[in-house]
Amino acid sequence: MTMRTRVSLAKLTALYLRIGNLTFGGGDPTMAALQREMVERRGWLTPEEYGLIYGLARITPGTNLLAFCAGAAWKAAGWRGAVLAVLATTLPSAALVVWLTYEYGVLQRYPLAMGAIDGIIASAIGMMAAGAWQLVRPYLGRGRVMRTAALVAASAALAMVVRRSPVEILGLAALVGVFWRTKEPQ
Repeated sequence: MTMRTRVSLAKLTALYLRIGNLTFGGGDPTMAALQREMVERRGWLTPEEYGLIYGLARITPGTNLLAFCAGAAWKAAGWRGAVLAVLATTLPSAALVVWLTYEYGVLQRYPLAMGAIDGIIASAIGMMAAGAWQLVRPYLGRGRVMRTAALVAASAALAMVVRRSPVEILGLAALVGVFWRTKEPQ
């Protein structure tokens, strides 16, 4: 295990302020953008650390995104980083939601504005799909394609068709992972 240098609280806060408040589509696109920045571009987290934090955040009650932000920032910069990340992610966007909720009531009378909102929703769905791909891609290495594809498909079916909770799905996936193991790439 290599020692990493401490991440600057100012840089961490600026990152969460930017991504937490300028990424649309919910938690998955935001977590995917944070993965790109924290793992791929800056090296603040390893892919394994990111995956563990993501998985743990998904089983926590409440808002998964906030649990993820706190966990990833804590791993990168300690408890101060976790507090700053959660505040930077929530305060500006909460104020924006209050304002947009008011404006939505006003804009419902304008077909052009409603068309723009429809476009935003379609774009958010595309960003969520991109976020899912970023999460799956590292696990498509040698010998793991079938296992990964089966787990993704089964998880989607359990969530959308059978309507099982994330805790149940992740628990079943962990059980499958214990018994259906693949050789790790050398």
